[in-house]
Amino acid sequence: MGERILVGTRKGTFVIERGAAGAFSTRLAGHAGQGVNYVVRDPSSDTLWAALGHGHWGAKLSRSEDGGATWRDASQIRYPEDARYLAPPMPDESGDAPGGTTLKDATLLKLWVIAFGAPGEVHVGTIPGGLFSSRDGGESFELCRALWDHESRGGDVSKGAGDATTHWFGTPASEGEFAPGIHSIVVDPRDSKRILIAISTAGVLESTDGGASWRSRTKGMINDYLPDPTAEWGHDPHYVTICRGNADHVWQQNHAGVFYSDDGAATWRHVSKPDVGVKFGFPVAVDDVDGKTAWLVPGKADMQRTTIDGALFVARTSDGGQSWEQLRSGLPQTHAYDVVYRHALDNQGDCLAFGSTTGNLYVSVDRGDSWTCVESNLPPIYSVRFA
Repeated sequence: MGERILVGTRKGTFVIERGAAGAFSTRLAGHAGQGVNYVVRDPSSDTLWAALGHGHWGAKLSRSEDGGATWRDASQIRYPEDARYLAPPMPDESGDAPGGTTLKDATLLKLWVIAFGAPGEVHVGTIPGGLFSSRDGGESFELCRALWDHESRGGDVSKGAGDATTHWFGTPASEGEFAPGIHSIVVDPRDSKRILIAISTAGVLESTDGGASWRSRTKGMINDYLPDPTAEWGHDPHYVTICRGNADHVWQQNHAGVFYSDDGAATWRHVSKPDVGVKFGFPVAVDDVDGKTAWLVPGKADMQRTTIDGALFVARTSDGGQSWEQLRSGLPQTHAYDVVYRHALDNQGDCLAFGSTTGNLYVSVDRGDSWTCVESNLPPIYSVRFA
């Protein structure tokens, strides 16, 4: 299996390593006491990157060139002074959102995800809905204005909203604010100019020219709480990822179900199976070679974010979502209420790992057939990535 797993938690970055004898060891690698939304390795440089959410200092980027032994602040993400957006109204407890949109100056609320393209390319997704990209290995970052000013969110409102209308709605993933967020950035390994992003809440967009232009990729997606469930905008993807060995295969865990595409996200198929518990959830992982094989960790509906019937299982398909099997061996089947966030499941070869909000980290070395809990007392886990 992979020798190292990077784990981002509410109170630090941890590294889980497997020794020659097969035993797992854990070390706190940095950011003690700080929220780590995402931690990942740049495959072209071996630099580790962490997206921090410190309660006092706010959102910061951190990086390490020595495997996590030491960390230093990276170049920080800042919105241009003229970056404004139409913010949706905050919903009440019933889910209704009375009132209209408000024109706001953009301030960084959360660093949510980090992805890499060609050597030297680093992409960061934020709340409120910014895609920042670096072409110099992270020494500097620039807001992607073509996406920020996209017509789906009202166009360029830097000088005023006018009659502009946004189809980018909010996510509660940043405390005290309700704003759209980019949580998924997928760079095609065959062509780094092709990028897919997913927004909570708007949908999926694609660029084929390195971010100079964008188009929606929502055909076939269904949002059952929209007046028009098949509308172009207003969808709520929870996570989007691809098969690294065949990037035409794209998977999506969505608020409204599970979706699969075998044509590069040009069209999606709804492949939920509620009768076996496969519908709501946050993460999804795809086999490195076989794009029809995927894993996810199902949960209950949005207002009941917990396991199904108090038992934890991983669902796996090997036929593009036509059928699903429940993998339970080694996972708790009574009084288990783990929630697994969108970035907290990953795979590498035959190995998988996922972590939960209850601080449990589970690893499988046989494609999910059986699981071992390698840590049970970590802080709430936000991200899990093989390195």
